[in-house]
Amino acid sequence: MILVTGGAGFIGSAVVWELNKRGVSEILISDHLGVSDKWKNLRALKYADYVEKDELLAHLVYGTVPYKLTAVIHMGACSSTTESDCSYLAENNFSYSKLLAEYCIRKKIRFIYASSAATYGNGEKGFKDDLKKIEDLRSLNMYGYSKQMFDLYAKKMKWFSKIAGIKFFNVYGPNEYHKGEMSSKIFKAYHEIKDTGKIRLFKSDDPKWKNGDSVRDFVYVKDCSKIICDILDDKNISGLFNLGSGQARSWNDLAAAVFKSMGKKPRTEFFNMPEILKGKYQYFTESDNSKLKSTGLKIKFTSLEKGIEDYIKNYLIPECYLGD
Repeated sequence: MILVTGGAGFIGSAVVWELNKRGVSEILISDHLGVSDKWKNLRALKYADYVEKDELLAHLVYGTVPYKLTAVIHMGACSSTTESDCSYLAENNFSYSKLLAEYCIRKKIRFIYASSAATYGNGEKGFKDDLKKIEDLRSLNMYGYSKQMFDLYAKKMKWFSKIAGIKFFNVYGPNEYHKGEMSSKIFKAYHEIKDTGKIRLFKSDDPKWKNGDSVRDFVYVKDCSKIICDILDDKNISGLFNLGSGQARSWNDLAAAVFKSMGKKPRTEFFNMPEILKGKYQYFTESDNSKLKSTGLKIKFTSLEKGIEDYIKNYLIPECYLGD
């Protein structure tokens, strides 16, 4: 049985979908469904059982997990980069991860978890997933630091010879309908253009960058779920790895691709960046994938244009989910 935490969420449900494609359905999904619509991500997926996050936590504490687990893919987390409750982030993204990892190491269970490129902060230290240098990184927000806390703890405990951590860059794609303000700009842009005929982007708050020219590493969720499952299949792979497309693209590139996929004439409006983001905004991110490629995995990333086209035409327009 494979446990996927956050399995009803964006990346987690994509991992379950990829496992299903490989003929795997003996999956225990854990999540907190709450009042969100992420339950809809589960409807087309095949899995054996579901357990709420707090119930799973109790099972871990008391040693009563009802299945023999062969692997844990830990995608569950609070992923809000603007969350201001630091204790909440520390509990959900650090303490919970620590408990799961300790359980897996004690039981000799494969453990793969989600870190984040938010740990790189403004990028002044580069974007290289070198374990020797993770102490030097300075996150711009508590979300990034809560992920950094676990990376640092795993290094201190010498777990990276046994586990695999994934530093996701800007992931976009199907099954993010429930994410609201934390959904990708592609998702937001589609609805902006559909409703108003234009896309809204932040004005640059840094004189070194023109409006719309700052760049991010956008990576398609289908590529991410495939690579996670490839890592799962190769038990010799362990360590901390970047996972982005490896190619930084501008917000203007993104806008052009969305307009093209929707068959609309480009119209972009720039507006002032919210105060909460000033000084905490990343103007450049680009994944250094050399370490991931050194594993020997066959890695091919979907271009931004192809990914956006697939996402919009096959999911957003027909309002479909992975597995439909």
